[in-house]
Amino acid sequence: MQKPSLARGTRDFGPEQMRKRMFLLNTIRETFRRYGFQPLETPALENLSVLMGKYGEEGDQLLFKVLNSGEFADKLTATDLAEGSRKLALKISEKGLRYDLTVPFARYVVMNRHALPMPFKRYQIQPVWRADRPQKGRYREFVQCDADVVGTDSLLCEAEIVLMLHEALRNLGVRDFTVKINNRKILTGISEVIGAPGQESTLAVAIDKLDKIGKEKVIEELQQRGLTDEAIARLEPMFAFPDETGAAFAQLKTWLAGSEVGLKGLAELEEVWQLVRQYGLENTQMQFDITLARGLSYYTGAIFEVKAGRVQIGSISGGGRYDNLTGTFGMPGLSGVGISLGVDRIYDVMEELNLWPDTQLQTTRVLVVHMDPEARAVGLPLLTRLRAADIPAEAYPDSAKLKKQLDYANQKEIPYVVLIGSEEMRTGLLALKNMVTGEQQKLSAEAIVAAVA
Repeated sequence: MQKPSLARGTRDFGPEQMRKRMFLLNTIRETFRRYGFQPLETPALENLSVLMGKYGEEGDQLLFKVLNSGEFADKLTATDLAEGSRKLALKISEKGLRYDLTVPFARYVVMNRHALPMPFKRYQIQPVWRADRPQKGRYREFVQCDADVVGTDSLLCEAEIVLMLHEALRNLGVRDFTVKINNRKILTGISEVIGAPGQESTLAVAIDKLDKIGKEKVIEELQQRGLTDEAIARLEPMFAFPDETGAAFAQLKTWLAGSEVGLKGLAELEEVWQLVRQYGLENTQMQFDITLARGLSYYTGAIFEVKAGRVQIGSISGGGRYDNLTGTFGMPGLSGVGISLGVDRIYDVMEELNLWPDTQLQTTRVLVVHMDPEARAVGLPLLTRLRAADIPAEAYPDSAKLKKQLDYANQKEIPYVVLIGSEEMRTGLLALKNMVTGEQQKLSAEAIVAAVA
């Protein structure tokens, strides 16, 4: 007999976990809705022609490719086999599981461009898949919550992303977090002033790993990727920027004085900070981080990353501005900006810090216990009245001893039990037991509904 097992990097979610996940997802969904975003879903499977080349070299390697149906290897030749696994994969796979929600969104926008109001604001909450090495906070299947705006290059959108992040996390009870912001134009400017123009992608991929592998390993990777020792030496100011935002902007303005695109990126960041102040966001938890790069190759402007405090978990949210993602699908010049919240990592943060609100996680609030079959004539109408009042309620379905039924209520953390026996049927007053305090009182069916509500 084969022992059941899970694929590495995937998980089951039982009822208790799902209650928590639904609270998390509903809180984020309501935040997106309040900012005018509309729901959207796209297929789990996308053509590899849609996915490949959008995430950089490393991202392409993490795509889960799906074998073609039927005899997929029939037409392979010895030459095909000798070309190596990467080229071979493309000859036996035409489709792949989506890596993120942004590229499928861009594909959707292009295919439906004539029917969409511009700017178009959408949110999307679906699983994505990455062939990554599983570890704490990193899974091969996980849910992303995305919110994007396309059809405008207004920096008001970046400011609203900052507001949404603050609102969603605070509503979840996550108070200790930092919204880190940079701009890819600044990284382009840095590549120019260090004498390595056109190598901003190389710089971004390496710099994006700074908090994971450290300065020395980043320098080592830059050397391996072809940056000269002179260019790397000129990069030194990046590793010693002041923490205070105003001082950091001032130092950056001096360093990027010779780069027009770099100064433009800085001006955009300064405007985002100004807009957030105008919105009146209290206790702003924003931080300018010049080392923030985000490795995805399609970002062209502002980039975001959110880190939670007091836990050893990677970023719980990330995103940025992309000016021409739809261009690869034949619709150039459509600017967009978006953010993705990592549900699984936020869940882990809330779990580790014990931030779940008990009242939001209960499912059944009332269990109706029938002492004998005749009691159902009273109990079933009560169930209907409770549910009509939007109170989750259920009855124990089998004839069982009272202790077994009460144990069931305790196991499911049901706060109220209604006991109905011969005396309750005779008097019309039912026993309502508070399973938390142990208090018990006799009430009419109508009074029970009001008391629980």
